[in-house]
Amino acid sequence: MASPRLSPAMTVLQAAVQKAARRLLRDFSEVESLQVSSKGPGDFVSQADLRAEQTLREELSRVRPDWAFLGEEGGQAEGDWEWRWVVDPLDGTTNFLHGIPHWAISVGVEKRLPDGTTELVAGCVYNPAGNEMFWAEKGLGAFLNDRRLRVSGRREIGSALFATGIPFAKVQRKAEFSAILARLMPQVAGVRRFGSAALDLAWVAAGRYDGFWELGLNKWDIAAGLVIVKEAGGFVTDPAGGDTYYETGDLVAGNGALQPRLREVVAEGIAAISTARAAAASA
Repeated sequence: MASPRLSPAMTVLQAAVQKAARRLLRDFSEVESLQVSSKGPGDFVSQADLRAEQTLREELSRVRPDWAFLGEEGGQAEGDWEWRWVVDPLDGTTNFLHGIPHWAISVGVEKRLPDGTTELVAGCVYNPAGNEMFWAEKGLGAFLNDRRLRVSGRREIGSALFATGIPFAKVQRKAEFSAILARLMPQVAGVRRFGSAALDLAWVAAGRYDGFWELGLNKWDIAAGLVIVKEAGGFVTDPAGGDTYYETGDLVAGNGALQPRLREVVAEGIAAISTARAAAASA
């Protein structure tokens, strides 16, 4: 099925992403010469990140000057806004810096509603190394380039392939991850950790993964991917089954058959660590 005609906003978005991608690909071909400064363990920022975000900011602001901009490297534009770009200029920086061609540009579109709440209405996750443009607009479906996407139809957890990310900050988050993984691994065909949450969500939408979970993500990591998964027929909740995932960054995504079971395992792992910590505190 051919993709629908792009809206003006999506046309602007994809053009900006492709322009930023051209510079990133040049940097990727010369990755050994990049100057890199550390932001913390496992979290690096390079000249490539900064240049890509600057390109995206310039291109998007030129065509939509009244839209706000939330970027990983550049912070949040202040002021009262109705529309906002939510941007990760290089998701998978560590892969990029090691010459691994698994990284993406991720841009979501957020709209503020009259009641003050917000909703994600569009998103684009572009893998320049593979020339794969995952994109979606609310109500119009999800696509990989011009091909319509649907989440997988797999129903048995024993044959399922899930993706995740490993927390590298708080000790409790690491413990929760380990508890979840210990419960999940015996039940499934496999678990993958490829290092880009944006692409993980896009691959769930494409049916390559049956589900994905991670704890403590940022808005720019997931804004675009959330729209793409939902428009591909997938489901997203927080580990408790609620809708706080965009604010908390704790999320479980997947197809309709397997997302509930994956969510249960994630919740069980989190609860086990909470119980253990409470017991240790009272001992």
